[in-house]
Amino acid sequence: MEKGQELTAEELLCKEVEEQFKRLQKERKSLERGWELNLNFVNGNQYCTVAAGEITSVDKTYDWEQRRVFNHIAPIVDTRLSKLSRIRPALAVRAASDEEDDRKASSLASAILSAVQEECDLDGVMSEATMWSEICGTAFYKIVWNSGGGKQVGATESGTAVKDGEVKICAVSPFEIYPASLSEESLENQTALIHAKILPVASIADMYGVELAGRDISEFRQPCAHSKSTVTDERLNMGSNYELVLERYMRSSSAKPEGRLTVVAGGKLLYDGALPYVNGADGMRCYPFVKQTSLPSAGSFFGSSVVERLIPLQRAYNAVKNRRHEYLNRISMGTVAVEDGSVDVDELTDGGLAPGKVIIYRQGGTPPEMLTLGNVPDEFWKEEESLLAEFTKISGTGDLSENADSFAGVTSATGLQLILEQDDARLNMAYQSLKRAVKNIGRQILRLYRQFATDVRLMRYAGKDGRSQMIFFKGSDISGDDVVLDADTDLNMTPAQRKAVIYELIDRGLFSDENGKMSARAKTKILEALGYASFVNVIPEDGAVEEEKDKNDN
Repeated sequence: MEKGQELTAEELLCKEVEEQFKRLQKERKSLERGWELNLNFVNGNQYCTVAAGEITSVDKTYDWEQRRVFNHIAPIVDTRLSKLSRIRPALAVRAASDEEDDRKASSLASAILSAVQEECDLDGVMSEATMWSEICGTAFYKIVWNSGGGKQVGATESGTAVKDGEVKICAVSPFEIYPASLSEESLENQTALIHAKILPVASIADMYGVELAGRDISEFRQPCAHSKSTVTDERLNMGSNYELVLERYMRSSSAKPEGRLTVVAGGKLLYDGALPYVNGADGMRCYPFVKQTSLPSAGSFFGSSVVERLIPLQRAYNAVKNRRHEYLNRISMGTVAVEDGSVDVDELTDGGLAPGKVIIYRQGGTPPEMLTLGNVPDEFWKEEESLLAEFTKISGTGDLSENADSFAGVTSATGLQLILEQDDARLNMAYQSLKRAVKNIGRQILRLYRQFATDVRLMRYAGKDGRSQMIFFKGSDISGDDVVLDADTDLNMTPAQRKAVIYELIDRGLFSDENGKMSARAKTKILEALGYASFVNVIPEDGAVEEEKDKNDN
């Protein structure tokens, strides 16, 4: 721009968004470096630290110093993820009343959630988001309407397919979300937030119809597991066809009741208008994001991770292990004391004291002597055991088999069950956050279909009897969005324990009617809970057995 030339309204808006992004980026720089440090430790790069606002390597004090990594953080994260993977609740919608219309509306909404949950691979998205939340403390789900997805309903004159659209759910890392206030805990109460993401310029042109020059991928800082580089070599070779897209969302206010969304990339304005989705309560427009945390942090928007609590322990454990191994090397390889000038020191240093080695020393001098270092001090072993116990205590992932000596006197099933519940109690915060996130995702799914499914559409889902069924609906048919968890999984129950409970309920007759018979629907649910969903199709429907019997009698 030439000197004295005034900026246009679009250029001023782009500059405003970019400056706000830089300010928010600077405010949370320390948080980002902490997340990067967590990623490094999980991936085994544990001799690094944050210095002067950057991730730097920690150099050796001596050349002979051992720098091996004994990674206990990665298996702890794997264990927590495995336990949290048990939580895959089925979403359902509670009827507003006992009237038939409300029951039909809730049944329709539940069927939509069941179909979308399968089509969007919600289980896989939850696993990815949970991984981010366990390592960095926070993860996000983005629920949007993809007008280019769904079933084809026609074609344009040029032959381009026209589709009816569908909901798209994706996991978003905390590195991409920049809230207006780091001290506001609630996502909904944020006055504004920016979603920053790197996209190919070709994708930007498809979505917004704006051609951008693009930049090299190395210009953008990307989190990775290497302290000396911010991007991997593969991404460095991808060329200069990328650009940073800034999506600034502003909450609804009295001045702008529909909120505001501004999209900027490469100094150009891609979109500016109201928030696109009526995804809030009472027909309000809100952010298309849902937050999930591992451990909530008081007075902070972002949660904390158990990894950052384990990093000091991991540093101490690596130090103890390496010092013990160095001591063992001194004992096994030996430390030799020689008189000055009595032997060829260089030869002795290079070759060491090999078995059968002939040592030539100066006549009249003192022959080389092996120094006795004794045994490894017990303090090494005690410190190592103490650190291992602290790993278990802080992470909340104690293994029952490893700590069996602590409760060898407990023989009752009730006592062992209480121990198991206490063992998993530390995961309850992450467990509850995951359940809340899933319910909020379900509400936004229904509200998006209510907004965009204006024409009659067809959707396939798994019915109550386990068979594939079809539903026809319009967005106006979705009247309720009171999402509940249809099958709330107990975190403390293993698959074997869950099966035992189901068998006990069957024996007590809780799934049978007054005549002692079990309906086809109950059998279907039981088989699905036991993991034998493939047997569902062989179950006859209610009344089918009696009809077949009558035919045979006639």
